[in-house]
Amino acid sequence: MPANVETMFYVRVAPWHGLGICVQEALNSGDALRESGLDWSVVQRPVMTSTYEPIQGYKANIRNTDNRVLGVVTDRYKVVQNHEAFAFTDALVGEGVKYETAGSISDGKRIWLLAKLPDKYFLEGEEIEPFLAFSSSHDGSGSIKVCMTPIRVVCQNTLNLALSSAKRIWSTVHVGDLSKKMDEANATLALAHSYMSSLGSEFNKLNKIRLTDAKVAEYIEMLLPMDDNPTNTHRKNITRIRDDLKHRYHDAPDLRHVNKSAYRFICAVSDYATHAKPLRETANYRENVFVKTIDGNPLIDKAYEIVLSAA
Repeated sequence: MPANVETMFYVRVAPWHGLGICVQEALNSGDALRESGLDWSVVQRPVMTSTYEPIQGYKANIRNTDNRVLGVVTDRYKVVQNHEAFAFTDALVGEGVKYETAGSISDGKRIWLLAKLPDKYFLEGEEIEPFLAFSSSHDGSGSIKVCMTPIRVVCQNTLNLALSSAKRIWSTVHVGDLSKKMDEANATLALAHSYMSSLGSEFNKLNKIRLTDAKVAEYIEMLLPMDDNPTNTHRKNITRIRDDLKHRYHDAPDLRHVNKSAYRFICAVSDYATHAKPLRETANYRENVFVKTIDGNPLIDKAYEIVLSAA
């Protein structure tokens, strides 16, 4: 497993991010908590100087199983325990919720879980499964985030379009009354069906924007611009990426039934953003792919803006 992944599981087939150990079926929250290695708690202890004088206003977040310091936070910081993340998602999704993947990165500093929502959708002739992703940090570096993650079943591409008509992400900081904030998240994420309906309308609109091969090449150049005075390495790299994206648009087996349209272009970009290896394969590039599932992928967002502005 890559160095930045601490513990993680996935169901049967490795997901788009390619992380984790395999289990044979989706798990309930209790089993997911255990199999993901997240069955530990965070305790807060005073922070002291080298002469054992307490530093006012700060605490250390420490994992109870090995006393690893996950981060130093202010007194206002409220811990959301891993079991609370699962309990929240159980309550949000409802009876029978199953988890497809969960785990931690950066030595436990950030955790996530991915739960399959019960409904299935057929948008533009394709089956799209909606998932709910929950992410939190224990080092004070990030907020609590809950987001919708629609995935094309045929190829495990994520299609996280930021729609103006429906909210995809809810987030809050680790301060204040978290129980009340969870109620707010529950009300917000209850609109998941609204997001999927809006996504279906957007896919329909994109599918009606027909593209010539020349227009696709133009969009790819806009999406992946070349420097004015490129070095040989830069020219080689950009050309390689452009050719890869063209191949995914024109030749991907899962897109052969899809019209040559803006929708097909978005799917091809998503395929590249979700599955392609980077030019420099760092130890944690797969974790970065997963993080972009929650935070939003700038390449997909840019492609979406290009096709809309040109329509």
